[in-house]
Amino acid sequence: MIVAGVDEAGRGSVLGPLVIAGVSVEESKIPELVSLGVKDSKLLTPKKRRFLYKKIKSIAKQVTYEKILPKEIDKVVFRGERLFRLNYLEAKSMSSILHRLDFDRAFVDCCDTNQLRFGQLVSDMIADKRGWSFTVGEKNPLIEKIVSEHHADRNYPIVSAASIIAKVTRDSFIKRLQKRHGEFGSGYPSDPFTISYLKRCYETSNQFPEITRLSWLTVRRLRGEALEDEDGASDMLIEAEY
Repeated sequence: MIVAGVDEAGRGSVLGPLVIAGVSVEESKIPELVSLGVKDSKLLTPKKRRFLYKKIKSIAKQVTYEKILPKEIDKVVFRGERLFRLNYLEAKSMSSILHRLDFDRAFVDCCDTNQLRFGQLVSDMIADKRGWSFTVGEKNPLIEKIVSEHHADRNYPIVSAASIIAKVTRDSFIKRLQKRHGEFGSGYPSDPFTISYLKRCYETSNQFPEITRLSWLTVRRLRGEALEDEDGASDMLIEAEY
């Protein structure tokens, strides 16, 4: 039996891409991942993540990822259509990844408040990519094969493995971007260095670098835009639904 896991890195970042990764392995190799110390990437040091990244690639049957650029994220967030925002974009990428992976059962880290809805959306998108069609009342068989859960990156080693691949891959992109655009910290709104970097860019040139997610509340506040969102609202509020 082949199991697959999908997770992301960089969802809340104001700078750089969102990376979604997928990993598939023979189920018999899951204990090997556990013994190596595979867990949610956020619970690991950068050095440990890089070590496990290589180990996972040597154990896995398949490893793949997709990069979603800031301009792609801005397009759906600025559009603001309910059910077609960042969660939808993530589901689209996850379905593309699972379409490329062999699996008998797959686990995805759910970003939607509704786990069942998100799992069904991913399943339907895969079916569409495969050219499947269903008669009235016929059920998509993939729904039974895909488990969509909150905190799947902590509960399932295969999703933890995907989170490590996504995080290490994104970190490598961030390093390249910093060589080109200068040091900007972690790229997250909670990082004072990142905010200082964005302020300097805007004060110097009255614009932000191309790697910026312009739809984020952080950026809109730095521009001095009047926002209708409640005081203290986070960047994630702006794209909380599909």
